[in-house]
This record gives sequence, structure tokens and C-alpha cells, in this order.
Amino acid sequence: MNTWVDLKADTFRQYGKFDWGRLITGALTRRTFRLIVTLRLCQMAARSRGIARVALPLFKAFHHLAANRAAIDLSWRTDIGPGLAITHGWGLVVNCGARIGRNVTLFHGVTLGRRDRINTDGERTTEYPILEDEVWVGPHAIIVGGVTIGRGSRIAGGAFITDNVPPHSVVSGNPAVVVKSNCVPDVMNPAPN
Repeated sequence: MNTWVDLKADTFRQYGKFDWGRLITGALTRRTFRLIVTLRLCQMAARSRGIARVALPLFKAFHHLAANRAAIDLSWRTDIGPGLAITHGWGLVVNCGARIGRNVTLFHGVTLGRRDRINTDGERTTEYPILEDEVWVGPHAIIVGGVTIGRGSRIAGGAFITDNVPPHSVVSGNPAVVVKSNCVPDVMNPAPN
């Protein structure tokens, strides 16, 4: 995980190209993009063994403020690949145990939540969703538990997902069902590899 590579990919998704001016302008003026930038800075500081580690409390404070201003619950500890795009964002909730691949798009009201199961022996199992690369998740979709959303899939707005989704599928409804297979990923401004 390279913070600068990730930030370049995130900026590319936002603007269709990268330059430092766009990165800085986006961090200052776009509430959903600012949240991604502060998340990346927190992760960079947490991984650092040098002087940058000292900045972690400051970056965490900036991330907390950015999350509140954006009305998004997204922990800086969440494992997110490069090229994340958050569209509108209001009410987005991502459990820190979820894993998000590269070039993923999340709309407002999306929930990526954990699910606890009690096994027959009484032991509790906690599970988190995994979104593979190039997944598009529409407004107010809910994805819970240890499910994997396959690469290039599209989750329709309002869908409720508790089972795995095959790659390149369109899923809709509550409970969710696959309504189309072999779909083309919907990734605006995909960050180059």
C-alpha cells in the first residue's frame, strides 16, 4: 500500500487526470474527496516508522472532522484499494472490517456492515463484506456479513445483499437477486494500474 499512489488514483477517479493542484483543490473543496484524503494520510502515518508517525493524532482529528462534515461513517482503518469514488456520500456507513477493492464507487446511503452469527456450539462468528475491484454500489444499498461482491458487479439502489454476488453481475431487490450476468463494469475515470 503506497499512500501517494493511492491518492493519485483517487484523484484520477475524481477528475479524470492527476496533478497536485487537483489533489489539493479537491481536498479543500469537496467534502467526500477530503474524507478520502484524510483517510489516506491517517493510514500513511500509522504505517510510518519515522517522524510521520507523530502526525497520526492530527490526521485522525482531521479525518474525524471531515467525516462529520460529509455525514459519512468511514473509519480510517478500513482496507480500501486505490481509486475510491464516493458520490454524494450523505449517510454512507462502512464498517472498518469491510474490505474495498480498487476503482470502487459508493453512493449515498450505502451500508457495508458486519453480521454476527451464533454457531451451533454457541460460538459467535463476526463477518464483514468484501467488495472486489470495479464494483459500483447504488444509493441506499445494504451489504452485510461475510459476502463477496464479485469484480465488476453493480448493486442497484436499495438492494439488500446477504449472499455472495458473482463477478460482472447486476443485482437488485430486497432480498437481492441477480437480474443480469456478464455486465460491463461501470467505472467512471478508472484509475490506471
